Amino acid sequence: MSAIRIDTVRVWDLPLRIFHWLLVLAIAAAYVTGEFGGSEWAQWHGRIGWLILGLLLFRLIWGVIGSWHARFANFLPTPARVIAYVRGEWQGVGHNPLGALSVVALLALVTAQVATGLFASDDIAFAGPLSNWIGKSASDRLTGWHEQIFYVLAGFIVLHVVAIAFYLLVRKSNLIAAMITGNKPGSGALQAWTEKPLAWRFLVAALVAATVSWWIFSSPPSLQAEAAAAPAATADW
Repeated sequence: MSAIRIDTVRVWDLPLRIFHWLLVLAIAAAYVTGEFGGSEWAQWHGRIGWLILGLLLFRLIWGVIGSWHARFANFLPTPARVIAYVRGEWQGVGHNPLGALSVVALLALVTAQVATGLFASDDIAFAGPLSNWIGKSASDRLTGWHEQIFYVLAGFIVLHVVAIAFYLLVRKSNLIAAMITGNKPGSGALQAWTEKPLAWRFLVAALVAATVSWWIFSSPPSLQAEAAAAPAATADW
């Protein structure tokens, strides 16, 4: 780590930026296939959920082994960081504490959305890969939660977009450009983070995320569900 004077500073690494934009596209596609696609798009809704699960798993791992600004330990909004930000004493180039709160809330809501979707079923065209692992009443309840959580998620997405517009129009800070290029404006003496090559860590995170999400979505029905679906045995007189 060394202090240097630069006009821009690299904040978001390439894997994090790819995750961000893939998640944006996947959530939009999940909404379209879930709300407007009808039964013929139900399978695509499930496949997109598979993708979102893999992305979330990747982000969880990347939050531990990724570059400095991608790690949860660097930006999690602790009370001390929030107080420092409110007092105008916070200094940093990554997520500010309020922005970090927004990120944590959005990731938590997307995780809840995917988790309930794994057990959801509409009894017609779509059944989550784990819906047979629980009773129908529990599945119906989680299906309702899956639908309701989306409206909360949509509200947070709107707030997120409003915040981005505020920073662009009022504070003259283009957060969208930063998430595309990975760079943010910097001035004065900034501490530049140096990282070893991220390629092997990216491969590890991607492989683990893909393997776990594939295992969940290809998981066989529970033995209880198989027994319930099997025809009743008849007595051999």
